Parts: sequence; structure tokens; C-alpha cells
Amino acid sequence: MIPGGGQPNMQQLLQQAQKMQQDLAAAQEELARTPVEGSSGGGLVKATVTGAGELQGLVIDPKAVDPEDTETLADLVVAAVRDANHAAQELQQQKLGPLAQGLGGMPGLPF
Repeated sequence: MIPGGGQPNMQQLLQQAQKMQQDLAAAQEELARTPVEGSSGGGLVKATVTGAGELQGLVIDPKAVDPEDTETLADLVVAAVRDANHAAQELQQQKLGPLAQGLGGMPGLPF
């Protein structure tokens, strides 16, 4: 309800929604450019993902490579990528959480 019993200004509400959508898009673009690192095996395997969760790089210390035990290496790679993706999700929540919450109460928006 608007103080004084007036109707909400629809143009103003639409402008606010558009601004919030632009802010959200800018934050998503920033996440796509922000590198986040995860590691496993005490740093033997390091994975770099974008803040959006796209795998960008993988560094494997030669000490982690045992031709007789590729299963452990595979586990270390998976763990490093998971760690990096977890860090990316936390970054997403920091950047997008407040924006998405603000948009969530707007009818007709896909959030």
C-alpha cells in the first residue's frame, strides 16, 4: 500500500525493475570474468573456474602422477574441480543473492 492511499507509479516500478535487471546482468557478466581456484591433495591439483562455474584451467603437480594409480589422480582432479565450483557458488551468492532477492518480489520476472 502506498502512503496516502495513492496508486503505485507503474512507470517508476518498471524503471526500478529494469535497473535491477541491468544490475543483475552486469553482476553475471562480472562473474563470468572472475577466476576462482580450488585445490585438492594439499595443492597437488588445482582447478580454476570462472565465477559462473566454467572450468578454465587445471594444474597437476608431477608428484600427483603415478602411472600405476590413475584412479587417485582422477579423484584429485574431481575434488579440485568441486572445490573450485563450491567457491564459485559462494561468489555467485555474494554477487547475485541481493540482486535476485530484490527481483524476486516483482511479478512477471523470471526469478
